[in-house]
Amino acid sequence: MNKCQPIRINNNLINGPGNVPIPPNPTLPPSPTSPTMPEVPRFLYVTNLQQATTSVINTITGEQIADPIPVSVYPIAIAYNPVTELAYVANTNTDDVSVIDTTTNTALPNRIPVGSFPDGFAVNSVTNRIYVVNSNSYNVSVIDGATNTVVATVPVGTLPSFAAVNPATNQILVTNTASNDVTVIDGSTNTSLTPTIPVGEDPYGIAYNPTTNQFFVANNTSNTVSVIDGASLRVIATIPVGVQPYAIDINPITNLIYVTILVDDALAVIDGATLTLIDTIPIGDAPFDLAVDPTENRIYVLNSLDDQIVVLDGATNTILPFVYRTGRQPYSIIVKYP
Repeated sequence: MNKCQPIRINNNLINGPGNVPIPPNPTLPPSPTSPTMPEVPRFLYVTNLQQATTSVINTITGEQIADPIPVSVYPIAIAYNPVTELAYVANTNTDDVSVIDTTTNTALPNRIPVGSFPDGFAVNSVTNRIYVVNSNSYNVSVIDGATNTVVATVPVGTLPSFAAVNPATNQILVTNTASNDVTVIDGSTNTSLTPTIPVGEDPYGIAYNPTTNQFFVANNTSNTVSVIDGASLRVIATIPVGVQPYAIDINPITNLIYVTILVDDALAVIDGATLTLIDTIPIGDAPFDLAVDPTENRIYVLNSLDDQIVVLDGATNTILPFVYRTGRQPYSIIVKYP
C-alpha cells in the first residue's frame, strides 16, 4: 500500500509530500491586534508539512515565538496533554512521534518509534496515555506519558485515521477509513471491543462531546456526520453537511460542533442539542484542521493552502478581521489556553 494516503480536493492531491506545489511564503507584517482578541495570550501550535517543523504563535501579537521547533519529516498531526504540558507530533515519513515541552518550546531529544504512517492522536489526560493511530499498520500505539514509551499496540480496522477519548469511561474510539466503521478500545486493558460501529463512507475526524456523552464522526465521502451515543456505542443520528467533511472539534460549553468542509472550503456548525446543521461559513482554502478554545469561545481554523489561520468568534459565528501566518503547508493545530 502506498505509504501516503492522499486526500483529493477539486482534483488536487493534498496530503502527500510534494503533491501540491507551494509558492514561496511571502514576508508579511505580524497579524494585526484587535479589541476582540483575548486579553490573555493563547498559544497555537501548528505543524508545517513542507518544513518539518512546528510553529508557535502568540494570539495577542500574532507573531511566531522564536524559530519554529524542528520535529521530523512530514509532521501530519499534533495533540496536547494540558496536565503535563507536553505536545505530541506524528511524523509520518519517519514513523515516530516527537515530544515538545510547551513550557520551554523545545523538542525532547528522543523521538518515540510507533507504527507505519502515524496519522492521528487521542490523549487521555486522566490516565496520561497517548493513543497514536498508525494508518498503514492498522493499529494504535499506546504511549505512557510518564515515560514517553510505547506500552501496548492495539489492532483496529482497515486504514485507521483519527481517534477520540471518553475520559470518564476510558474508551478510545478510532475511525477506520477503509472499513467504514469505528473501533472501540478499552483503555484499561488496551484491547479492541467487538463489534465495531458502522458509520458512513470514509470516516476521518472524530471528537467527543462530554456535555452530551456523544462522539461525532466526519464521513468524508458520505458528506455526513455520524453521532454515536457514548453509553450504547450506537449511531443515533446522521447529519448532512457539506462536501468532504474532514476534521471536527467541539465547544462543550456552548454545545456547538465545528466541522471543516474541504471541497466547499467552509466550516459547518452543528447544534449539539438538536443535532442539526445551523450554519455553514466560508473559511478559506483547504481547511484541514481546527482547534476550539472553549474559554474564549474562539475557533482557530487552519487553511493549509493559504498558509494561514482564520479565527472565528463562536458567539456570532463570524470571522474576525485578522489572520495568523504559519509555515509552509500547515496541517494540524492545537491551542494551549490557561
